[in-house]
Amino acid sequence: MTDSLLLTLGISLAIQAVFFAFAATLKTDKVTDLSYGLSFVLIALALVLRGNPADPPQLVLAAMVILWGLRLAAYLLFRIVHMGRDRRFDGVRENVLRFLRFWVFQGIAVWVIMLPVTIWFERPGRWHALMTVGAAIWAARLLIETIADAQKFAAKSRAGGESRWMASGLWRYSRHPNYFGELLVWWGIFVFVVRDLTLLQRLSIIGPLAITFLLLRVTGIPTLEASARRKWGSNPEYQAYVARTSRLIPRLPSTKS
Repeated sequence: MTDSLLLTLGISLAIQAVFFAFAATLKTDKVTDLSYGLSFVLIALALVLRGNPADPPQLVLAAMVILWGLRLAAYLLFRIVHMGRDRRFDGVRENVLRFLRFWVFQGIAVWVIMLPVTIWFERPGRWHALMTVGAAIWAARLLIETIADAQKFAAKSRAGGESRWMASGLWRYSRHPNYFGELLVWWGIFVFVVRDLTLLQRLSIIGPLAITFLLLRVTGIPTLEASARRKWGSNPEYQAYVARTSRLIPRLPSTKS
């Protein structure tokens, strides 16, 4: 197991190093999110090729990670090219050390999130019912994430779209349906592997817990909510939207106004 953990950590950090060298040289942030998604893809490819690509559970699990990573990388690259720059990195991309810290953190985060997958590939199990449940959760939530991202991008691309918050489609039922989908992708993956893990190996639940913590408390929702408050916090319509709409888990809007 140690070999796999070192291999995947090495792959993740090596990918970040390559992309950091490119981004720091050109002082660009256009490849930051691309490298994030591709890191998962390349780690999953390495694990399945190291194992047995002809084994259905191994192939399906690798495909789950790869499809999610490719979709995310492609969408985020398309979005940043359309936007021109990522404002999160204003004042950061010009500072080499601060920029480097971001890439190191991202490499370690990818490795931690992938822990259940990495550990499972050491002793993969035969197909069982819980794998079907996990794959179903993954598929449903990937669809939610994809639809939510597409709806938001379409709305923001229209004239005046950047001056208005999202409150239609899936965003009527959750202020962050894309993050809800992303979280359950990784919880679905954990459900897929958990039966085959030993009690000690189940501590790899730190993977889905880590991405849950990051999105709910660090880089995801808090950043977007703070930005939204700066833009529209004094707008009574936005205040009403926040009051009636779930922060994360989709539900019917409340009757608050």
